[in-house]
Amino acid sequence: MLQLQIVVSGKVQGVGYRYFAQMKAVQFGITGWVKNRTDGAVEMVTTGTKENLDLFIEEISRGNPFSKVDQIEINEISLAEKYQSFTIKY
Repeated sequence: MLQLQIVVSGKVQGVGYRYFAQMKAVQFGITGWVKNRTDGAVEMVTTGTKENLDLFIEEISRGNPFSKVDQIEINEISLAEKYQSFTIKY
C-alpha cells in the first residue's frame, strides 16, 4: 500500500471536483480524504495499491466536465494514518 499527498491546481473549486474525486476514490478502492485549500487548489491524502492509485490519478487528472486541471503535484508520504473510507473535509 502507498500513501500519497496530491495537490491539484486549476479550476477545481466550486465545480464539484471534491465529490468527483470521492466518487473515483470509491470506484478504485482508495481511502483517505480531500479538501479545498485557501490558495484555490484541492489537496488529498490517498491510500491504495500502486495500480489503483495510478488509475485514480489518471481520472482526477482529467477532472469532471466542469473543472480544468492545470497541475498535479504528487508526493509519496510514509503510511502514517489508516483510513476506512474516502471523505470530504470541510
